Amino acid sequence: MNRRRQEEDHLDTTTTPGVALTPVTDGDWEGWLRWPGTDPFEDHTGPFYARYDANGAIECGFRPEAKNRNGGGNVHGGALLTFADFSLFMIASAMLPAFHGVTATLNAEFVGAARPGQLLTARGEVVKAGRSLIFVRGTIDDAGEAVMSFSGVIKKITRRPAGDQPG
Repeated sequence: MNRRRQEEDHLDTTTTPGVALTPVTDGDWEGWLRWPGTDPFEDHTGPFYARYDANGAIECGFRPEAKNRNGGGNVHGGALLTFADFSLFMIASAMLPAFHGVTATLNAEFVGAARPGQLLTARGEVVKAGRSLIFVRGTIDDAGEAVMSFSGVIKKITRRPAGDQPG
């Protein structure tokens, strides 16, 4: 995947027509990409970001806040799972032509504790992409230490016409 695709397609995987990741132009996340507020749960849990590295691979980013802590003071597993779900789509979007989809399965193994305030990153790969299913796996780390491995299946869907959107 190259920067040209990033600039042209902006990783358009949402079911909302015309909505795509947009560049962050200032602050701590300058140079990253972000969804423009189309998923209230992700917005509440995150925000989450994505960017391409020098080799064209996608990297996802999340800096958990106090609201993301569990009773033990570490990042709650639900926040990590939500970040993994976001990352599933970003990893697939970076490697495949534009598609629209929903999460069919998400599997995860918690292999370490993540700390609020630290930059968490996720990377991964598409294992296989068929006509209707995309198989993805990845890892979330905290300063180079793995905290979660995850895998999932994305079911490709057809986008509904604008007048048929629920709401």
